[in-house]
Amino acid sequence: MIGWLTLLASAALADTITHARFTEPTTRYAHGVLGDDIEYGALQLSITKTGQNSQSSAGQSIVTIRLPQNRVFEDLAPRLVDVDLDGANEVIVVESNTRTGAQLAIYDASGTKIAATPHIGTRFRWLAPVGASDLDRDGRVEIAYVDRPHLAKTLRIWRFDHGRLTAIASLPNLTNHRIGEDFISGGLRDCGDMPQLILASGDWSRILGVSYQSGWTKTDLGPFDGPSSLNRALAC
Repeated sequence: MIGWLTLLASAALADTITHARFTEPTTRYAHGVLGDDIEYGALQLSITKTGQNSQSSAGQSIVTIRLPQNRVFEDLAPRLVDVDLDGANEVIVVESNTRTGAQLAIYDASGTKIAATPHIGTRFRWLAPVGASDLDRDGRVEIAYVDRPHLAKTLRIWRFDHGRLTAIASLPNLTNHRIGEDFISGGLRDCGDMPQLILASGDWSRILGVSYQSGWTKTDLGPFDGPSSLNRALAC
């Protein structure tokens, strides 16, 4: 039994996502939060063989994840992150249901959705990812997003562990997106010490950093005077 489990682990390490892109643009979910009515019906993954099995299989392949008609990828671009720290990338996306709104979803190299947050619960409700890393240096990856950046303005932090996402923190009065913008502001600043999430205050007057210091802490980094001020705050 132990040898069989080891073999499965080695096989899983053989495939990694090297590139991902949204395809099949659609207008079937006309939310328009990102500036137009076009979302995406499919996600295409470019897969590269790595590790011990690379000599016995084709070097590259394409996996396409096609959503049903009641779902879309309501996002700007897929994010490649090794969420389980096994040396191979997974992909993080925003996926929306036409009835229950957005969720954050994680897909692996086989095209399987391995974990997801609950949908927000209402049509035309969205979330804006901030970043993913080992945010508290505990050896596990955390993923942060702003829940309803135009309404609730709540930062939510989830931990991926043993194939599951668990909510570990929420902080109010933070945002990273304004309706109609075709970009998400701020992001993750990681300069070698404790990672810091860079966001705007809920009223867009201040730049705030969120990091783990025996608890999740907000730090005022100065006034917000446009997207370039957030970009400066991201610099090391």
